[in-house]
Amino acid sequence: MSTTFQLDTATSRANPTPAPMKRLTVPAIKERKAGGTTEQPLVMLTAYTARQAQLLDEHCDLLLVGDSLGQVIYGLPSSLQVTLEMMCAHGAAVVRGSYQSVVVVDMPFGTYETSPAHAFASASRIMAETGCAAVKLEGGAQMAETIAFLVARGIPVMAHVGLTPQAVNVLGGYNARGRSQQEHEKIVADGLAVEAAGAFAVVIEGVVEPIAIALTKSLEIPTIGIGASAQCDGQVLVTEDMLGMFERVPRFVKRYGNLAETIAAAAGTYAGEVRARSFPGADQTYQPRKPKT
Repeated sequence: MSTTFQLDTATSRANPTPAPMKRLTVPAIKERKAGGTTEQPLVMLTAYTARQAQLLDEHCDLLLVGDSLGQVIYGLPSSLQVTLEMMCAHGAAVVRGSYQSVVVVDMPFGTYETSPAHAFASASRIMAETGCAAVKLEGGAQMAETIAFLVARGIPVMAHVGLTPQAVNVLGGYNARGRSQQEHEKIVADGLAVEAAGAFAVVIEGVVEPIAIALTKSLEIPTIGIGASAQCDGQVLVTEDMLGMFERVPRFVKRYGNLAETIAAAAGTYAGEVRARSFPGADQTYQPRKPKT
């Protein structure tokens, strides 16, 4: 574990205390790809809360505070309704709960597209209020100027190409991208453009596998796949999808648990004991102290 735990007597909760160690850095992540290859693939998962970050931190190189929190946490129909305030609040919680991983925070829709200056105002707020190491924004060649503007001013940027959820209304859905030669060429060009602009890594989402392989081989920066290819330099998944918190998950998700079933079963057992008045029992109640003799 990257942390030890101390009991907070005020709240009866175990709070993490960092063990002596050094958090990974953006340059260290970028340098994991050398000579066009990454010997040890990068591990990235989403995190939205401090406790979730504590549990994931020791296993990950990067934690992504994704705008997917709109659907996962808030029950919104898409990520388009996510605000800068939401991202800052959850980003700060994840930074507080982690000690090893590089924390990357998504820039929500409408907070960076107007101009590079607009993007800098949003990104600098995210960095200042959360303490994160980098921001992530969607878009390829059309966002290259903005990426270069941010990087030149000290804000590390992770790019995102292929299926870009914030553009779902233009794309017409969440279908895999790159099935036509024209789209194939555009996605590859987008990857090259964000690298040239200074992005330290790029997420490749929902593309036909040959595109992901071609981009990974042609880029000097790490590629992080999601619905892409095992040959990418790393992988990312939405943690709740991976843990089986939802009935339906995308095709590219592998379930590593069935947490929804576990939670439902525990809640059912609790409800039964409450209704039977068997909870709380002697171990969960406080009794008067015996008078001293």
